[in-house]
Amino acid sequence: MTPSATPDLPAAAVRRVLWITLLLNLAVCAVKTLVGFATGSLAVLADALHSLTDGANNVLALTVTRWSAEPPDREHPYGHQKFEALGALAIAAFLGIACFEVVRAAVGRLLDETPGPVTMDASSIALLLLVLAVNMFVALYERRAGRRYNSPLLLADAHHTLGDIWITLGVLAGAAGLWLLDWQWLDVALAVPVAAAVLWSGWKVLRGNLPWLVDAIAIAPESIQQLAMSVPGVVNCHEVTSRGLIGRQVFVEMHLITSAKDVETSHRITEEIERKLAERFGPVHATIHVEPESYAER
Repeated sequence: MTPSATPDLPAAAVRRVLWITLLLNLAVCAVKTLVGFATGSLAVLADALHSLTDGANNVLALTVTRWSAEPPDREHPYGHQKFEALGALAIAAFLGIACFEVVRAAVGRLLDETPGPVTMDASSIALLLLVLAVNMFVALYERRAGRRYNSPLLLADAHHTLGDIWITLGVLAGAAGLWLLDWQWLDVALAVPVAAAVLWSGWKVLRGNLPWLVDAIAIAPESIQQLAMSVPGVVNCHEVTSRGLIGRQVFVEMHLITSAKDVETSHRITEEIERKLAERFGPVHATIHVEPESYAER
């Protein structure tokens, strides 16, 4: 379906979908946490943390579509995108500490000769089935909305949630084994890999935002140079640097030698380079230092 012609409508609709899925993900996390504490299941508690990563992704997505997308101002002349990266850093740190506690409890349970038993019952299984159904609804709802509003953000989040469903299915199977067969070892056996999956999710969140924090290269200098050299009037392009994230915001700096004889023509050349950069790489803020043609001989 084609998005509305009103520019703000798709963004507002995407934010509404993100708020709905955030509330649902938090509800799922709360139910899993209650079941985990009530039954003593480390695997369910670890899965609750995994659901929390879904909510964290929603928060970061809301940051992208709202706060970090705000235009530069006097206090933040380079924009607000690093607020998202700082949020990702905080989320990754929290998940790392929480997963460490789950693994430590699992190891402690293995070393304890008389560990507290996990008491799984039919009502706990029913609640886990309920949250599984909610997870499936969230994934399908986000995917449908992502296609409707042509939003890569929603489609990526829906794909992530669909992948998490398999982990919840594994935890649910383990809970059924505890309930029907009283396999106490199964809970610890599941808790550690689920905690590892949570750590991996946290790392993916952090990895996607690290370039903002360390000013990593965004675009290969050769690609920028090739694009600039394709513009008529450009003699040479050098000292090319870039930072940011392609598709969100990229900052490019370069020195440009042109054959233009006047400032107005040089300006038109730089504008054409900026247009080509934005066309290929998305939002780009380019700072171009123009040098006279005589510099090419040095």
